[in-house]
Amino acid sequence: MRIGIPKEIKIREGRVALIPSAAGELARRGHEVFLQAGAGMASGYADVDYAALGVRIVQDAAAVYERAQMLLKVKEPIAAEYDLLRRDHILFSYLHLAAAPELTRVLMQKGLTAVAFETVEEGDQLPLLAPMSDIAGRLSVQIGATLLHSYRGGRGILLGGLPGAERGHVVVLGAGEAGGNAVATAAALGARVTVFARSRDSLERMQQLGPNVTALPSHVDLVEQAVKDADLLVGAVLIPGARTPRIVRRELVSKMKPGSVIVDISVDQGGCIETTRPTDYDNPTYVVDGVVHFAVTNMPGAVPRTSSQALSTSLLPYVLRLAAPDGLSDKAIAGGINVRGGQLIHPALRGLVN
Repeated sequence: MRIGIPKEIKIREGRVALIPSAAGELARRGHEVFLQAGAGMASGYADVDYAALGVRIVQDAAAVYERAQMLLKVKEPIAAEYDLLRRDHILFSYLHLAAAPELTRVLMQKGLTAVAFETVEEGDQLPLLAPMSDIAGRLSVQIGATLLHSYRGGRGILLGGLPGAERGHVVVLGAGEAGGNAVATAAALGARVTVFARSRDSLERMQQLGPNVTALPSHVDLVEQAVKDADLLVGAVLIPGARTPRIVRRELVSKMKPGSVIVDISVDQGGCIETTRPTDYDNPTYVVDGVVHFAVTNMPGAVPRTSSQALSTSLLPYVLRLAAPDGLSDKAIAGGINVRGGQLIHPALRGLVN
């Protein structure tokens, strides 16, 4: 199969879908791999690193899209790329269509097949979402900790505290990959952590992360009490493929402490906090009711080398499966199809657009 890897053009997006060793593995197995010049540079991989392993370097995105049958992207296509898409393309990427009706309409109009990384499932696992969720969860606390500094508009809190000073309070909504990593990172910093989850298994798993972790069921009154007391609130709620439910309403945000911080990892799927709106790394934050909000839609793009390595490790086996003659019939791949032949395929997206 002819496989194309274009350069990511979303703001401050430095990831690349496959690092050289993984792209070279595709070439070694007989696939033609085309990489847009410079696509790996922000992750620390030069064109020569790819070329040495049999990858063909082409100069612009148009050449990649023209040659490719399968397109491997990290982030969803943006407007500047729409005209490059064709009916015979297989697009394999993070898409998050539940929060992107315009892109959904474009993909339907193009008639191509779009398989979303975040909806490929193996059993009850999301293997292509997991590595970026791990990173986003850790980043949410690292970034939140700096936003609590007074010069960033925060309360002037050191999350871990120290003798004679209280610990900061981190509240995490959700205990999946992202939420669990946020809890582990906050606990390791020494913060007082409260995490909410629905299942007893998740609560037990979170409680074991440290003596400074309290794991509670997602009862409305318990969530409200914790949010009002939070220094850092992390939104990490996920329903695969579907728009994220709003867990925290504007009225509750207005009752948070001035200078507290919200980091909503769920923003890709619409956000789990009513005051969330998408931002980028050029303008990552805004303030609502005295609360600093961070809602960048490509959080792992801040650490592109780490992110590209982690994604590539998970992605390569699925690219090989998709590139097989009956790849679209593979159970996990078929379950990840969002759009095909002008139709919405994934159940979570039905009714998204007219």
